[in-house]
Amino acid sequence: MRWSKAFIPTLRQDPADAEAVSHRLLVRGGFIRQLQAGHYSILPLGQRVRAKIDRIIREEMDRIGGQQFHLPALHPAEIWQKSGRWEKMGDDMFRLVDRKGADQALGMTHEEVFALLATEVTSYRQLPQIWYQIQTKFRDEPRPRSGVLRVREFTMKDSYSLDLDWEGLDVAFRSHRDAYHRIFRRCGLEAVDVTASSGAMGGSESVEFIVRSPAGEDWIVTCASCGYRANRERATSLLDEVDDPEEQAELEEFPTPGVKTIQDLAGSFGPWAEPRRQIKTLVYVVDDVPTLVLLRGDHELVEQKLMDATGAVRLRPAHPDEIRDLMGAQAGSLGAVGVEHLPVIADHALRGRRGMVTGANRDGFHLKGVDVERDIRVGRWADLRAVREGEPCAECGAPLELWKGIEVGHIFKLGTSYSEAMGAYVQDPQGNTRPIVMGSYGIGLERTMAAVVEASHDDRGIVWPITVAPYEAVVTVLRVDETSAREAGEELYRRLGEAGVEVLLDDRDERPGVKFADAELIGIPFRITVGPKGLERGVVEVTTRSGMQTRESTLDEAVRWVIQQVDQGRTLGG
Repeated sequence: MRWSKAFIPTLRQDPADAEAVSHRLLVRGGFIRQLQAGHYSILPLGQRVRAKIDRIIREEMDRIGGQQFHLPALHPAEIWQKSGRWEKMGDDMFRLVDRKGADQALGMTHEEVFALLATEVTSYRQLPQIWYQIQTKFRDEPRPRSGVLRVREFTMKDSYSLDLDWEGLDVAFRSHRDAYHRIFRRCGLEAVDVTASSGAMGGSESVEFIVRSPAGEDWIVTCASCGYRANRERATSLLDEVDDPEEQAELEEFPTPGVKTIQDLAGSFGPWAEPRRQIKTLVYVVDDVPTLVLLRGDHELVEQKLMDATGAVRLRPAHPDEIRDLMGAQAGSLGAVGVEHLPVIADHALRGRRGMVTGANRDGFHLKGVDVERDIRVGRWADLRAVREGEPCAECGAPLELWKGIEVGHIFKLGTSYSEAMGAYVQDPQGNTRPIVMGSYGIGLERTMAAVVEASHDDRGIVWPITVAPYEAVVTVLRVDETSAREAGEELYRRLGEAGVEVLLDDRDERPGVKFADAELIGIPFRITVGPKGLERGVVEVTTRSGMQTRESTLDEAVRWVIQQVDQGRTLGG
């Protein structure tokens, strides 16, 4: 491709709304353009990168026996109603009514459709199967941001395994896990697999693949000592020891004027009211049922843990007026002592605690001497708290690390819920009818592209790995009006192209500084610079984008060296 004929609209300034590095550089480099919040046009350079990610994914999926489909993006409401997810997806789903008055939805994912297709599998002899597609998905994200990291329209590879039993699902799950590690490694990413919540997908087990990045929205908990890894939505840790009074104390109400927070109470009354001796009382509406949620005063709630523990479809904090009507007091003076008209769910950290402090459900008053087992009617115990940096690992006791990352892939053991809902049953060897055991496995293509940029860039621009770079080499002609430079550039362009190198010829009539800046911004791995002065000495300059090392070579040496480096990069990627 000749740069003079290509559409590569690079920008000198960062977009005003760009926070993430990938957002800034993909826009500036002419890879993407925003149409509206959460919707991006993928421009030619971006499409070349995405196509390479697509190819890597297809090669690895085919390697484990995957068969590619292409399914509709528009779904009838009935199949989502059958699975129970029409309501569960809530406002995240784009919904519409067609001209016949039928409810429709834009597909967020395709479990229902694939399970429906699986009804045509009738015998165990047809199993196992691995089916996949690479298709546009839609999610009505309330706060799209960070470029293509958090969007409302995106491309995803979703695959589905069909097995006779759970042992077969375990095999498919491991195959996908291994394939995902190969995919991300070939894309130049160090992706860590971590235990995660299954969320709205359901199922018995799920694993996320995370790339460490400050632009990520997932908090990951890891242990360097034993290798424990989990999303904070699933992570656990050992609790610190708290010495409670040996004897039960009498409940006592005491005035706390002006006290509205955990810290206010601790600051006003000293050690016996320190945060870890307080009970934090939150009011949540769980599937339309007001519920009290209790944690230790110094702990934070993870809402996904609350959803997982209750199986809730909808969850939100109660509004101030709802709290007043339910509890007779404002937030800051709430407690669960004596409450019988609302369900109570408590974090395990409160089990067996005594000598605690909590709100009295009267503004400006609290209770002390609270014995959780004696005074509070807990209906359910669950792990609800957020793990913190440095807490002891539950597996080995070593300090845990907490860091941010980008989720680039997610795999789920779905089990039989979708096959049962859609009627996907097979006969086993004994002639019995059994529901197909399913797994679901996703990778976001644009998200992977952005994660590569987040992981591989410098102050000049993107540094693409060879395996996903839009072009592998660029020949930069410094003086297109000079016959010798122009002809040498054309020769290099021809020879590299004939050798199978994906090469871009910068034949624009621009200043050298502009050409260098553009090549570095868009991140092409190798640049050969051709100028009249160098040609007088019989040399050109060869620059490696990663590290910006430059060497002088003859034309023949430059061609051989670039071909060798490209071949090695492709091999390492595979």
